[in-house]
Amino acid sequence: MKIVVLAGGLSTERDVSITSGSKVYAALREKGHKAILLDVFMGIEEKIDSIDELFENGYDFTKSITGVSTEIPDLDKIKAMRKDQSDSIFGENVIDICREADICFLALHGGMGENGQLQAALDMLGIKYTGAGYLGSAIAMDKGITKAVFLHGNVPTPMSKLYTKDALDNGKLDTWGDFPCVVKPCSAGSSVGVSIVQTKNDFYKAMVDAFKYEGQVLVEQYIKGREFSIGVLGNKALPIIEIIPKTGFYDYVNKYQAGNTEEICPAVLDEATTKLLQDEACHAFEELHLQSYARIDFLLDENDGKIYCLEANTLPGMTPISLLPQEAKADGMDFPELCEKIVELSLEKYN
Repeated sequence: MKIVVLAGGLSTERDVSITSGSKVYAALREKGHKAILLDVFMGIEEKIDSIDELFENGYDFTKSITGVSTEIPDLDKIKAMRKDQSDSIFGENVIDICREADICFLALHGGMGENGQLQAALDMLGIKYTGAGYLGSAIAMDKGITKAVFLHGNVPTPMSKLYTKDALDNGKLDTWGDFPCVVKPCSAGSSVGVSIVQTKNDFYKAMVDAFKYEGQVLVEQYIKGREFSIGVLGNKALPIIEIIPKTGFYDYVNKYQAGNTEEICPAVLDEATTKLLQDEACHAFEELHLQSYARIDFLLDENDGKIYCLEANTLPGMTPISLLPQEAKADGMDFPELCEKIVELSLEKYN
C-alpha cells in the first residue's frame, strides 16, 4: 500500500511526533509498504516532479532523529521556518500527496493533529487516515468533556472541577479546597503544564502556569496509588502496563527520556483486577466514540483498591519507549505488525 506517515505538525508534542513518525515509517517500509514520512505543517516546499517517485524512493523529511528533547518545542521558531508563513495546518504539497495514498498513518500528537480538526479536514477532502474520527478525537482531547462523558457513562473517574482563566482574578479559585490535587491544562498532551499541588499556597502558581498553555484548566482529586495504561486495539484490551517513575510523576521528561521510568508489562495484578481494568478500558473507549485503537490511563487507589480512569490517548506515542508498543509486544505482536494492524483496523472504518 501507499501510506503517508504524517508527523511533526504544530503542537507542544511536535518532537515526540517526529520520533513516533520515524519509527512507524521504518516499520511500514520493513513490511513492504510504499511509505513516506511527511511533516504535515512544513510539507515539501520544493517543486515535486513525481509523487509516485516519493513513494517508490521512501521520502523521509528527516534523516537524523536522535530522540526527544527534554525541552518543549518553541512553536514560534517552527512557524518562522515555513517559507510561505501560512498558519494553515497543511504545508505545501501535503494534500496532493495524501490524496495519492491508500491511507495516512497519523503519527501526530496534541494540538490540531489530535483534537479532531485534522481528522475533520481529512474527512472533507476524502482522505483516509488511522485512528479515531473527528468526534472521538475532539471529545477525548478535551479533558473537561472527557470527564463529562465518563460521568454520564458511569466510567469511574476522580472528582474534578473545570476553571476558566478569569478564575485567577474573580476569586473562584477559592472554591477548590481539596489538597493535594492535580492541575491539568484541558487539552494539552504529554503532561505538558501538569502539576501535583500539595498545598493551597502552591495552587495559584500552578494554575497560572497551566493557563499559559490554554484558557481552560481541570483541577482533579489526587489519587495516591499505582498507575496503569491499557491499549485497546479494535475491540480488544491489550496486556496492562504499570508505570513507575523513578522520581516525581509521569511528566514530559519522565515519559520520553529513557531510564526515567520503570514500566512493567504485563502488570503484576490479580485476575479480577486485571479483568476489571481491561473491561473499563473498553468501556471508556466506547463511551468516547473512539475507533481502531487508543490507550486508556488508570489509577488504582492504594487505600481502598478502587480504580479511576484518567483519560484516553487517541494517537498514543509510537516512540521506542512508548507504552502501546510494549503492550502489543507482551501480546505477541512486534512493532511492524502493530503498525500494520493499526492500518488494517483503520481501513475498516471506510468499509
